[in-house]
Amino acid sequence: MLASASAAAGVAALLPGRLKPKPRADLLKRLATAAALWLRHVRDRRPFQYVVGNEHWRDLVVAVREGVLIPRPETEAVVDMVGKVEGFEAGCWADLGTGSGAIAVAVARMLGSEGRVFATDVSEVAIEVARLNVQRYGMQDKVEIRHGSWFEPLEDLKGKLMGVISNPPYIPTEDLPGLQPEVGWHEPKLALDGGKDGLEHLLHLCEGLSSVLKPGGFFVFETNGNKQSEFLVDFIRTKWDSSFRDVEAVLDFADIKHPCHLEEETNILIKETEIKWDMIVIS
Repeated sequence: MLASASAAAGVAALLPGRLKPKPRADLLKRLATAAALWLRHVRDRRPFQYVVGNEHWRDLVVAVREGVLIPRPETEAVVDMVGKVEGFEAGCWADLGTGSGAIAVAVARMLGSEGRVFATDVSEVAIEVARLNVQRYGMQDKVEIRHGSWFEPLEDLKGKLMGVISNPPYIPTEDLPGLQPEVGWHEPKLALDGGKDGLEHLLHLCEGLSSVLKPGGFFVFETNGNKQSEFLVDFIRTKWDSSFRDVEAVLDFADIKHPCHLEEETNILIKETEIKWDMIVIS
């Protein structure tokens, strides 16, 4: 009797309208959806990361969507630099313009029990995605997301931060139309447009450092290449010579020299301060 019942069940599973057609129909539906998404990716030059909703970055799978900048491999160097700062594990850090929250999450995962990251962004979409990534990696006790522009949400942290990290908008406004479509058509202008010469937000960051960093603090950010790097090095040395020192260019993952010999869009600039603040600029 049991054998007959099993055989009957097996035959029933093969009959039209029973079990087999459902999985097949579901598979065909999913394939059609995937094909439509791929077509949109090719036709509209939509970044594949937005199609799948994720970007593999460092050792993370970072959630992304339109309205949030896709993390770049070069930016991973920022996290590596933070890891070289003596005593970084117990410090308070700020990630300004956090976007997807990738940097904030990556740094938080290296911190000790007392370390914290305060991540700010003016974009509500970015805030939502950053919170999603913080939750994805269980970093709610180490990363605090704050909505607001640059230093504004950090009033209660003045003079208390060990370090400030940022990948700000640095592309000159006039260069935006020349970006490849995957970037210029889809990624948020808010995260790309650095103003007339690309320095608007970079200079604002430089101006605000002294109010939030504690003595011996550290700063690292990205810039757009040779001209910006040279300008910022001279600007920092001239205006804050008594506060910062040892501003120099370093290499990114592509072995591009920064800032003076930079040819790529992303370079790294480091400044370390002995008495007051340590500064690292990533160009």
